[in-house]
Order: sequence, then C-alpha cells, then structure tokens
Amino acid sequence: MKRYCTIRTPLGDMVALAEGDHLRGLWFTDQKYVPEDAGDRVYDPDHPLFVELRRQLDAYFAGRLREFNLPLAPEGTPFQMAVWKLLRTIPRGTTTTYGALAIRMAQGREGRATSARAVGSAVGRNPIDIIIPCHRVVGADGSLTGYAGGLDRKAALLSLEKVKVSG
Repeated sequence: MKRYCTIRTPLGDMVALAEGDHLRGLWFTDQKYVPEDAGDRVYDPDHPLFVELRRQLDAYFAGRLREFNLPLAPEGTPFQMAVWKLLRTIPRGTTTTYGALAIRMAQGREGRATSARAVGSAVGRNPIDIIIPCHRVVGADGSLTGYAGGLDRKAALLSLEKVKVSG
C-alpha cells in the first residue's frame, strides 16, 4: 500500500509518497510532472519514513545535513534510473552539466552515445526532488536551466549549498 503526506519546507509544500519502507516520490506541490493522485494511497503523516524524511529535510534546510540517508525506490525506465543514480554522485556544493552527465552515461553504456537532451529529459522527470539532487545540474555555460520545481527554487537550493552560479 502506498502512503503519502504533505511536508512544509522553506521553499513550499512538498508531497511525499512511500511504498512499504521506501520513498517513491518527493515533489513540490506546484511543480511539473507531479503524478496524478490515482491508485490506492493512504494519508499517513506519522509513517516512520515520513517522520525521518521531515527530520532530514529540516536539518538540510538548516545547513546541518550534507547527505540524505533514506531508503529510495524511484520508478522509471532503465535509462532514467541510470541518470538518477548518477545524480546521487554529485556532491553537495558542486554542480555538473547535462553534457557532462551524457558523457558519463555513454562511458557506462559501453560507449553508446547519449545526448545531453535525453539526459535533461530524465533529470526533469526525477521523482525524488532534493534527495536525488537534480538541482545540481546546470547549463553548459554554468547558468541555471531547467528545474521542474522552478528556477527560483533551484537557485535557492544551490545558494543553501553555497554554490555560485551564473545568470
């Protein structure tokens, strides 16, 4: 059975979705690609996973948490899953580009070409915002581009992590 709750953050309300003891999703309520509320879901804000998620998010926004430690189970295509796994390797306080991720993907796929556009599409569909740090991916020139939660939030998250970005 899937469970969900709403979590207040300094950047707006988020919806968390869990199945069993694993986090399946975390989205800002007004961002792109929030899944439709369908299927068997129970509102359960006191679920132990959500209690821990709130604790870790509070510590993150207070600047006390560098890495999240939660059981994640995002759902996506094999390509999306590979991109989301790469996103988790981007250290706090740093950024990378869509092109650099595409090169890393090609290296991991026996040299098969991967376009920055395909990587960007997978990054944009990241179902576990903040924890899978898609906000750490910037344009080739270092500028803020694409973020399903909005560029203002992306800038705020990077500022929280002490990252300076251009235009």
